[in-house]
Amino acid sequence: MAIRVTLLLVILVVLPFPSHCADPDPLQDFCVGILNDTSTSINGFPCKPASQVTSDDFFFDGLTKEGNTDNVFGFTATVGNVLAFPGLNTLGLSMNRVDFAPGGLNPPHSHPRATETGVVIKGKLYVGFLTTNNMLHSKVLTAGEMFVVPRGLVHFQMNVGKEKAMTITAFNSHLPGAVVLPTTLFASMPPIPNNVLTKAFQVEASVIDDIKAKFGS
Repeated sequence: MAIRVTLLLVILVVLPFPSHCADPDPLQDFCVGILNDTSTSINGFPCKPASQVTSDDFFFDGLTKEGNTDNVFGFTATVGNVLAFPGLNTLGLSMNRVDFAPGGLNPPHSHPRATETGVVIKGKLYVGFLTTNNMLHSKVLTAGEMFVVPRGLVHFQMNVGKEKAMTITAFNSHLPGAVVLPTTLFASMPPIPNNVLTKAFQVEASVIDDIKAKFGS
């Protein structure tokens, strides 16, 4: 009997519960976040008192304007996460608008806390992600077509059309996070030591220095 109980407990600990697969389920109708509150909080911001909540807390127009793509990658992501839209606090979702200049690239990156799905609104995008077995899944998408990237996997989008492109993406987290590989590896503070990067990429230190210089590191 004791062995069966122990085995049951092990199974319960090891198997993932649905509520643990993304942000935890809320315990109230809403919890509009107080972003400047310095008190300790877990998986969300403290809630604004319900008596102070207004209708404006549940609406956000931040994705209506085209982003500035005049940068080294030729793209920009306008975020609609809890930091920009506190009404999302604890609700387990967020959205981004991603604008691309012709040839623009949303460089390889990952979201450690969320699966991503998106729909191309205009233009032609080459979208791909890599599995943990280093297999690339990719396709060229046009307006109205949708994609999904499993949580935590490295992925990218590139505008392969002659005109501007734009996609709207959604995440099952109010703060999905982003690890952008080029800037993470070559523009971190403090910087990753050159001997780590030369060994990892099997190149000379001068190559690493040249790449770091492009990112201002």
